[in-house]
Amino acid sequence: MKRIHSILLVMALALPTSVCMAQDPISKPVIIKDPNPVNKPKRKSGISKADKERILHNLINNMVWVEGGTFTMGATSEQGSDALDWQKPVHQVTLSSFSIGKYEVTQEEWEAVMGSNPSKFKGAKRPVERVSWDDCQEFIRKLNALTGKRFRLPTEAEWEFAARGGNLSQGYMYAGGNSIDSVAWYNENSYNKGSNSPDYETHPVGQKQSNELGLYDMAGNVKEWCQDWYDSSYYGRSPSTNPVNNASAYGRVNRGGCRYCLAGGCRVSNRGNYAPSHRGDDLGLRLVL
Repeated sequence: MKRIHSILLVMALALPTSVCMAQDPISKPVIIKDPNPVNKPKRKSGISKADKERILHNLINNMVWVEGGTFTMGATSEQGSDALDWQKPVHQVTLSSFSIGKYEVTQEEWEAVMGSNPSKFKGAKRPVERVSWDDCQEFIRKLNALTGKRFRLPTEAEWEFAARGGNLSQGYMYAGGNSIDSVAWYNENSYNKGSNSPDYETHPVGQKQSNELGLYDMAGNVKEWCQDWYDSSYYGRSPSTNPVNNASAYGRVNRGGCRYCLAGGCRVSNRGNYAPSHRGDDLGLRLVL
C-alpha cells in the first residue's frame, strides 16, 4: 500500500500546474486590470500594410534639401518694429546642409507609425496635433526603426533658416510672402464661418502658397516643435555655427504660427515654448534629416 500511495503522490506532483489549478475550485486565474485607462492598449490602426508602406515612402520623398549657408536670425527689419525682446538680438548664423519636410507631419503619417491618431481635428491630410515633444521623440524613434533613416526635429536655427527660404530668401515677413492670407491658416481665415461659435480648425497641409524652398504651412496651421530647450536670452550668447540649445530648461522651443494665432504670432522670427510633456491642439511637428 505504501508503494501505491507513493506512486500516486508522485503522479499528483507531476501534474501540470494549470491542471492542478483547474481541479482546485479556490484557485482561479488572476486577471490584473490596469487602473489607469490611459495605459490600456490602443485600438489598432486601420491603415493596411500596403498603405503604411506608401505613406512612409511619400514621407521620405517629401523631404526638401536645404543647402547650408549664413543668414541673419531674429527680429530683422522686415519683421516689424513691434518684434518682442526674445526675438533679439539679431545675429548671424551659419548652418550645414540638411533636409526638411515639405509638409507638417500628417495624421495618416503619425498613425502609420504609432497606430493611433490623437488629433482633435480629424483628417488624414491634416497636420497631427495633441502631440507632446516627448511623443514626437517616440514617433521619431519608431519611424527611424521602420525606415532605417535618421529623422529628428529641426533645431530652432534650422527651422528659421528654412522658413525664411534658405539661400533663396526674398526677405519676407512670413514664410512665403508678406500677405499672410496667402501663406497661412491663422485666426482670420481658419474658422468655420457658418458656425455661431467658430472653432479655429486645422486644414489639410499644402493648401496655401509655399515659400521659396517649396515648404508649406510654416507660418500657420499648427505650431511646430523644435529640438532646442527654450531660453529667452539664448540669442545673446548662442554659437554662430549650427547652434542648438541643449541646456535643460522649463520648455522646448516651438516655432511658426497656428490656426488661432494673430498675424504677429505667424512671423518667421516668432518664438514660443511649452513643457516637453505638453499636448495641445495647436501643436505638431515637421521632420528633418
